Amino acid sequence: MDRLFIIKLDNGSTFEAKAPSGVEVKLHDTCVFRRDFYTDSGEIVREIAEPPAETAWSELPSIQHVADNRELATANDNYVRSRSAMRTARELVGNLGLAMKLLNAHYSLDGKLVVIQFSADGRVDFRELVKELSRTLCTRIELRQIGVRDETGIYGGIAVCGQKLCCCRFLKEFNSINVKMAKEQDLSLTPATISGACGRLKCCLKFEHEGYQELEKNMPKRGNWCETPQGRGRVCDRNLLTQKVSVQLETGNIVHFHRSEVTVFTPEQRPRISNERQLGRNGGNNNRNRNQQRTNRNDNRQPRPENAQPAENGKQEK
Repeated sequence: MDRLFIIKLDNGSTFEAKAPSGVEVKLHDTCVFRRDFYTDSGEIVREIAEPPAETAWSELPSIQHVADNRELATANDNYVRSRSAMRTARELVGNLGLAMKLLNAHYSLDGKLVVIQFSADGRVDFRELVKELSRTLCTRIELRQIGVRDETGIYGGIAVCGQKLCCCRFLKEFNSINVKMAKEQDLSLTPATISGACGRLKCCLKFEHEGYQELEKNMPKRGNWCETPQGRGRVCDRNLLTQKVSVQLETGNIVHFHRSEVTVFTPEQRPRISNERQLGRNGGNNNRNRNQQRTNRNDNRQPRPENAQPAENGKQEK
């Protein structure tokens, strides 16, 4: 049965490859594989013990054998040639005025293909660049644009947690990440806190999100009133990882408790107004209503003409 491996090239890119049952390879071996129309070499960095059921085995590159000394020497020579190709490519990019950042170049083992990776803010028309490179290097050229996350994964580094960057250690798929995930994990929203080495939101915000949701289920929220062993108070802070909350008691002191030691409750509502006060308030409203009606009737009366004379003894003037 075929085995599935992850192979890493000298430019940092990785991909899956299959090893037929008759080929004996192990981790960290430099192997030779066939891909499309060319032959290349790379290091085996991981074996997938349980390949997914939807794996397209027929489309995967096939590992042929472990590289011998002659092939290793050829790969080393190709690495030197790739550095020369990068200098040539940078000169052409400057002459053409293209807004792109060249990252690295990789020669296939048989020299039939040169892959150049670059990053850019938007789409770049590099057709003229490909023509010039093909004419200069006398081989087939392939330009690949990658994002800033992939670029950081290629160069590597140490994260703020002290571990190797997740993007170059195990994370290969970059899913959508938003600031809401940072809010739900009670993180400060300052850029220095939630941004990674690439300048984008940290990848760990995504793959740790479900774990934080589980931790948050039974935790009280900030502002909740609760009963504690030392009295009543309001939650002013919490730590999801340690499952502890900080409570400001009615005395003003701030005390720390485990979530199991506090009980959230709803504060008592304001007491209802007594019947006598309610009746008095209603009576006052009725008096105001009657006064308003009387004012409206006076406003609706028609004014008396200026030359009108009052009638004497109930008789009208003729």
